[in-house]
Amino acid sequence: MSLTGTPFLCTLIVLSLVALALPLALWSRIRGPRALRALARMLMLVFAQGTAVALVFVLVNNQNMLYDDWGDLLGTGNHVQQAADLGPDGTGGIALNELPPVRQTFSPALGPGMSAAGGVRVTRLTGQVSGVRAEVYVWLPPQYHEPAYRHHKFPVVELLPGYPGSARAWFKTMRAHEQLLPLMRSGRVAPFILVAPRTTLLPGVDTGCANIPGKVNADSWLSVDVPRMVMANFRAQPAPRGWAVAGYSAGGHCATKLAVAHPDRYRAAVSLSGYNDPIAEHASLTSRSPELRAENDPYLLLRKARTPPPVALYLSGQPHDGYEAAMALKQAAKAPTSVQVVFLPRSAGGHTMALWEPQVVPAFEWLSRLAGTTPPVPSTVGSRRAALASGTASPVAAARRP
Repeated sequence: MSLTGTPFLCTLIVLSLVALALPLALWSRIRGPRALRALARMLMLVFAQGTAVALVFVLVNNQNMLYDDWGDLLGTGNHVQQAADLGPDGTGGIALNELPPVRQTFSPALGPGMSAAGGVRVTRLTGQVSGVRAEVYVWLPPQYHEPAYRHHKFPVVELLPGYPGSARAWFKTMRAHEQLLPLMRSGRVAPFILVAPRTTLLPGVDTGCANIPGKVNADSWLSVDVPRMVMANFRAQPAPRGWAVAGYSAGGHCATKLAVAHPDRYRAAVSLSGYNDPIAEHASLTSRSPELRAENDPYLLLRKARTPPPVALYLSGQPHDGYEAAMALKQAAKAPTSVQVVFLPRSAGGHTMALWEPQVVPAFEWLSRLAGTTPPVPSTVGSRRAALASGTASPVAAARRP
């Protein structure tokens, strides 16, 4: 049974009820020697505790989409077929325009939230460059199938989860497609294609979205193979003009790093509670040596760039959770690099989905302005938590806060 599937959840609920009923029905009816009775009662208690813990874990996991499948949970899933040394640009000298187009078959994605807002589709992609084989989720905007847009090419946002985390979290927990659908219909947000590739590629570690010869080519998977596949199968705008990347937590770090490192592939990045130094995620492969840390720190990449990259960054964070990293990038940036910092007060919540979900709309309104669609002033109607979590996008106001 699937780790995140309804059958497994229902099975755990039934087992938990049985585990609760057993002691009530049999506690005083157990016969035999005292040691045997004590053992039987202890086993019933262990069974009850175990099923309760398992049920709570599955409920939390289903809500936050931390582990996508049993392989992710048990640390046995490996999606890397090979990890050749692809050089500084991540292509290994391959002439990408001479490779055959990557034609894929898509099917409806299963699971909670995946059928909402027109439905998410999924394919399993074998990266021609990266040597990664993993799933990629795609959601198409409402205009995509309208006759008036049949020759229109759409901008794309690549969505990255945190670690541990599933690409499906952007649709299940963040409800990105559900939040954006009515705004795209009204013209408040540009009609983006949303693409969520798997980022957990090796068992038990965060790849840091990096290329590490002999280990993984996660950078090339995200910035080369996935975009090539999307542009070959959908009416997507070419890179970098029509491409942005967004993420939260470790995914926010990756989004910023990918945009700064590859301005020829991305025009913009959105980072929600991201960080700069990979040491912030101890499970990251890029935190294991000073060289890898320096090569994958967007702050250092920005400072050392011979020519400032023509990318726009939208960075949000709370004190000691993304805000200082965002301000460091803002101070290091030089035109044409632009950085917008959104300060989030501690009262908005902690490092959780509840903080990031309300930021989806403001972030995509910002992306829409870059795409040529100017949304109206956002409505202030809504819950206090949502208003706090959206923060202030004013760099001046943000700079005044600690």
